[in-house]
Amino acid sequence: MIRIALDAMGSDNAPQVEVEGAAEALKELPAEFQIQLVGRKADIEAALGRSGAADRARIEVVDAPEVVGMGDKPLAAIRGKPRSSIAVGLDLQKKRKSDAFISAGNTGAVLAASTLLLRLHPGVQRAAIGALFPSAGQPVLVLDGGANVDCDARELVGFAHLGSVYARDVLGRSNPTVGLLNIGEEDEKGNAVVKEAHQLLKQTPGLNYIGNVEGRDIPVGEARGQRLDVVVCDGFVGNVVLKFYESAGRVFVSLIKREAPDVLQRPEMGNVLKVLDYATYGGAPLLGVQGVVIICHGASPAEAIKNAIRVAAQAVRSHLSDDIAAEFSEGKVPA
Repeated sequence: MIRIALDAMGSDNAPQVEVEGAAEALKELPAEFQIQLVGRKADIEAALGRSGAADRARIEVVDAPEVVGMGDKPLAAIRGKPRSSIAVGLDLQKKRKSDAFISAGNTGAVLAASTLLLRLHPGVQRAAIGALFPSAGQPVLVLDGGANVDCDARELVGFAHLGSVYARDVLGRSNPTVGLLNIGEEDEKGNAVVKEAHQLLKQTPGLNYIGNVEGRDIPVGEARGQRLDVVVCDGFVGNVVLKFYESAGRVFVSLIKREAPDVLQRPEMGNVLKVLDYATYGGAPLLGVQGVVIICHGASPAEAIKNAIRVAAQAVRSHLSDDIAAEFSEGKVPA
């Protein structure tokens, strides 16, 4: 049996959205998968009653009476609310009573609790958030998406390894390419950290490093004629690009609605809008911790929760955490 713990109190519309997302996910997942809904038991049971469509035989409700709010300070919340849905959900995985954890709650608290409870894999200097960006081709994995504002060159190299393993295991990319986000393609471009990381990446075995890439390469999904699978940057840059990307998609759709509303009625536009919708991608993995953790947007609808469960299921089935451990234990990553 594979058990996926879902923070039922995390989203803006918890727990109804989580319950509906879990119900939809179970319709698509094989029988060996079980969902653990973690949170205030009475609220979850009420939401299950309203849903009516959930497969109760495959759902376990785990009581966690405390809730970490979006305005709570991460470390203080984890230490001060040990019975929160985030702490209890991650503790299940720590005790091997669960195989993955998903939350649309306070991102900082999920980061802090994951690091404290699950710990980093030996050799991993920092965990990173991997965000999937839509492109004209296949989605591009960008990390770090906001966990680490300041990074040194070796940490960026570590992100490249984390992203490569995820791209292979979960995205199904053989020999994934890695690019370093920079202000130009040339070797001399960038700040001191990026220049050093570029030189280290060129010398690192086991990575399909294609060099510096620019922001404009991400929407295209390729750089200099090569497919682009993984893009590495620090969390400050990654989060800025992520927020810009989200707003650009909304601007694109609003302009079509205003200038050519009939276009949206065409059947083929459904696929275009699906590509631009973050709910399609479910959530972003927190890579580097000893386990599987997926972070979702606070405004996630049931569709996003369902897809986050799908991503977590793939990560567990592909032994992502074990493969990351192997990647960092084989001496490929500079210490």
